[in-house]
Parts: sequence; structure tokens; C-alpha cells
Amino acid sequence: MRKRGRPPADDLLTPAEWRVVEGIRHGLSNPRIARLLGVGTDAIKYHVAHILAKLALRDRRQLRHWSGVRRASALHHRSLVMSEPETLGAIGQIARTVDDVAAAEIWYRDVLGLPHLYTFGKLCFFDCGGTRLLLSEGEGGAAQASILYFRVADIHAAHARLTQRGVVFLGAPHLIHRHADGIEEWMAFFNDPEQRPLALMAQVRP
Repeated sequence: MRKRGRPPADDLLTPAEWRVVEGIRHGLSNPRIARLLGVGTDAIKYHVAHILAKLALRDRRQLRHWSGVRRASALHHRSLVMSEPETLGAIGQIARTVDDVAAAEIWYRDVLGLPHLYTFGKLCFFDCGGTRLLLSEGEGGAAQASILYFRVADIHAAHARLTQRGVVFLGAPHLIHRHADGIEEWMAFFNDPEQRPLALMAQVRP
């Protein structure tokens, strides 16, 4: 007879738990993660408690710096290579906050003539000759500092190398988005000496 209930996950964490982990590693609060996943905050608290117990981690801060990778990810079978220096590549993305993303999309597309890539809710992306421009609607608007995203070939190796040099990351490298063609967007955030935001970014093909 077939057992009732959900089949066991073929991974350390369940898919739902991985989504919560990525939200935490991105610095999101429980209410924000709950809104993104369409569940209640109590469900997120339940997941966080189970995740911490499974990973034998003490608190949310340790979880944010945990560098685990889900088995289904394109990065899962890649090994960490530290024999060669990991250098920062070209600036792959610049993020700028705006007060009204719909109005900004029209202006950047129709007035400046920038090629529009895609829009996800309050996030709008344009191509600037190979560098991606991200416009995000949020509190603070234009008063917030822009974020520079540096491309790297191996985000975990770059994270480890820069950590050895004294860079303090806000969290571990984490999956931001998986495109329809399977390409994964990975990022890790840190600040410069004047506390302005910077990030590593890597696109991983399946």
C-alpha cells in the first residue's frame, strides 16, 4: 500500500525550507518572506525552527551565513577551487531605487531608449551595453545608494577569497532567481569601508 503524505525530500531541506533559507540569506524578515511565498508568518516561524534544528545552527544570524546549496541547483556538484586567485569581473549590474517603478520603466525605455529586459513586480531590468540596470521601487527612493554588482566565475570561491582578505559579507552566497531557461542568478552582498553596498553576482547555467 502507498503511504500517505508527502514523499521524503531528496535533500537536506525540503523545497519550502530552501525558499525560506534563501529569503533569510537575502536579509528578508519573516513577514516579507511570508508575503513573497503567500503563507502566514507562523508557517515561516515553523520552518525556521525546523531548519535551525536540522542544521544544528544556533540562530538566524548563523543561518544567514550558512553556505549550503540545494541538491537541485546547478551549483551543487561544483567544487570550491582555491588554487587560482578569484578576481572580480566586469560590473554586471547596477541597482537604483525609484519612487515609481512603472513611471521609471516608461522613462528609461521610451525616453532614454534602453532595451527593456523584463519586469517582476516592483523590479524592472534594462540592458546597458551588457551591464544590467535594475530599477527597484522601495522606501527611500532616490535617496538610497546605488549597488554595484561585480561578476565572478565562481561565487563561492570569490566569497571565500574576499573573506580571507577581511571583507565582511552580510550573508552567504544565495540563489536570487531561476530563469525559465534554467539559468540561476546567485549573489552575495557586502559593504565598502564607507558602508556603501556592493555585491558579487554569478549566472550559473544548468
